[in-house]
Amino acid sequence: MSSRTKIKALLESGKTDIDVTVKGWVRTFRNNQFIALNDGSTNNNLQIVVDFENTDPALLKRITTGAALSVSGRLVASLGKGQSVDVKATQIEILGDSDPEKYPLQPKKHSLEFLREIAHLRFRTNTFGAIFRVRNTLSFAIHTFFQERGFVYLHTPIITASDAEGAGETFHVTNFDLANPPKTETGEIDFKQDFFGRATNLTVSGQLEGELGAMALSDIYTFGPTFRAENSNTTRHLAEFWMIEPEMAFYDLKDNADLAEELLKYVIRYALDKNKDDIEFLSQRLLDEEKQKPQQDRSELNLLEKLQFCLENDFERLTYTEAIEILKESTPNKKKKFQYLIEGWGTDLQSEHERYLVEKHFKKPVILTDYPKEIKSFYMRQNDDGKTVAAMDILFPGIGEIVGGSQREERLDKLEQRMDEIGIPKDELWWYLDTRRYGGCPHAGFGLGFERLVLFVTGMGNIRDVIPFPRFPKNAEF
Repeated sequence: MSSRTKIKALLESGKTDIDVTVKGWVRTFRNNQFIALNDGSTNNNLQIVVDFENTDPALLKRITTGAALSVSGRLVASLGKGQSVDVKATQIEILGDSDPEKYPLQPKKHSLEFLREIAHLRFRTNTFGAIFRVRNTLSFAIHTFFQERGFVYLHTPIITASDAEGAGETFHVTNFDLANPPKTETGEIDFKQDFFGRATNLTVSGQLEGELGAMALSDIYTFGPTFRAENSNTTRHLAEFWMIEPEMAFYDLKDNADLAEELLKYVIRYALDKNKDDIEFLSQRLLDEEKQKPQQDRSELNLLEKLQFCLENDFERLTYTEAIEILKESTPNKKKKFQYLIEGWGTDLQSEHERYLVEKHFKKPVILTDYPKEIKSFYMRQNDDGKTVAAMDILFPGIGEIVGGSQREERLDKLEQRMDEIGIPKDELWWYLDTRRYGGCPHAGFGLGFERLVLFVTGMGNIRDVIPFPRFPKNAEF
């Protein structure tokens, strides 16, 4: 079974007049003579030329869209248009039949909504083949980036007793009989009898545990699944998604922003180098899709231009306070074109504001810093003005925020005071506070939502299309 050559390798080799064996799935079969075979290594099909006059008619009938084949033959220069080489088949074996009457993926255009319903088969389409090859490359690039810089890959827990942000939108983990859980004398659920002896949930972030690692190993990163029980049915939200969360000892806010900018440029460049064909295909797909939209709703930049835009520009850095002034004086705000008008300082920025700064005002990616402490998390370092924290968000064209991070509050008294102000129980996070008691130091970190990154690099419009099996309200299929 291992004697096969992958189609991508054959097409890139430049060789002809050699004997080969290829295996893959039939995309189309024309005129009882030409098979378009694809094995998932590339979006490009390999044309198999069948000597139909000397082939068993019963075998020919079984060569249908979706069938798995093993083909041996001679690789020759193609006489036809659209491909450089063909394989003249000398032997064809059907490895798996596909009933053409029932196979859902026929050689025609299918809607993305339909393909989500058959997510177990959508990998076989050009669009999803390209997306998941790009996703694979980005994943590898992230590990490569951090490993080259001496970071330690830390596995933080999936099951935890903290919810990191204090947001409360968590999935609970229990082995109780839900119809009859044990109760305390006061009638509340008695979690002391649960598997872990306390209430637990699926993690919303590995950050707090990541900080513990950074306080000994200096530079760590996490890359794992996270979960949010938000009842949100948008194109930007999932209940299960992957996060990259580096934490670095002896870093301040500027160091943090420098690293995040370097990471984003590195992985985008890596994907453009390794998956050029896939990204060009996805760019063309997006152009075709945009032709259906009114002119004012179309993107100013195509996908390849958008990616180059991020590589070629130094990210603009400004404070939240400066951004608010720009937005307040902007034409869309004055003409009441923003859905959420900017009244003044303290407003939480929406995606439309973030995109205005990137796409219209600066025309480059933006790093916003020093947000009001009221709209940010308890662990962010408080600035000397008493109003803002050393937070940063990185804003990208077409997507808004792609990275969120901060310098962490290393001063025990300030951290405890902030936790008291917003009602986070200190006794539950005693272990987190210990890192401030014993050898605390300035440190920083950020979170990058992996699916947001894949969404940006592939140009897709819905986050459910860049994760193999999306989890969202009322859906846990496959």
